[in-house]
Amino acid sequence: MKNNSTIDEILKKTASQLNIIQYGVIKCEVFEEIREILRIRNAKGELTGFEEEDLEKRINPRLTMEDCKSIIVGVFPYYKKSSEESNLAKYTQGVDYHFVINDMMNLLGDKIGEEVENFKYMSFTDSGPLVDRYVAYKAGLGFWGVNGHIINEKYGSYILIGYMLTNKEFKEYNTPLENGSCMRCMRCVKVCPGGAIKGDYDINPLKCKSYITQKKEELTCEEENILRKSHVIFGCDICQDVCPHNKNIEETHIAEFSEDLIRKITEDEINELSNKKFRKIYGRRAFGWRGRKILERNMKIIKGE
Repeated sequence: MKNNSTIDEILKKTASQLNIIQYGVIKCEVFEEIREILRIRNAKGELTGFEEEDLEKRINPRLTMEDCKSIIVGVFPYYKKSSEESNLAKYTQGVDYHFVINDMMNLLGDKIGEEVENFKYMSFTDSGPLVDRYVAYKAGLGFWGVNGHIINEKYGSYILIGYMLTNKEFKEYNTPLENGSCMRCMRCVKVCPGGAIKGDYDINPLKCKSYITQKKEELTCEEENILRKSHVIFGCDICQDVCPHNKNIEETHIAEFSEDLIRKITEDEINELSNKKFRKIYGRRAFGWRGRKILERNMKIIKGE
């Protein structure tokens, strides 16, 4: 240490400075307890292509960072109340969360490194190798919902996750929540457009409307029918909107998720914008990375064209 503070104290101070309100730390280990779940999903072919392909990397952090000893996990709320009609999922309306979370986690790592000698880290969002929801659960940042989401007691399920592999040990580690569990009201099961939520804390992501709106390949008739079940052209919030755990939750404190929000993309915009112009205007939005053509396709299918 470059001062008399412990790494635990330095993390607490730095996270507070960066307004990372909720975080936890877990020991680096091989998460054998989820191996079989992931193996079965792989065997069923229930993969979206967004996951890490190597199952071992999904459960063993040391295959990504050889000298990993601890994992810092943070949750980043994005809910912002609005009465305005939208055709974009809530998580896409602000700045792309990959940019926001990566910036915040990297800044956290850099600042810790200024005070902790030989501190090394690697930070990720949901595009990283580990199962981000699982490490958030292990860090005590929420409990599992029937819809497969992690439900945070303060922010509900409207949270995004970032995690950091580090080469340092901490004095104190977090554990899964002892209190708090899904009400199992099954509202999410009943309203899911694709019937993706199985009711046993497992889902088939290939039937999730959010995944289908992002799929580049040609859609099947079944997938087109799922799209038509709501007017949202990118992402889906239906299972979260009906969830009783999302009542009276706190709104986000993160400016990138609460200011200059884009609630709706119109058909005129889609038709008038070139691909280049679209990328220039929306390139830093979470719906922008897939490009104009995917939104145009989704809009046409939902309109019945």
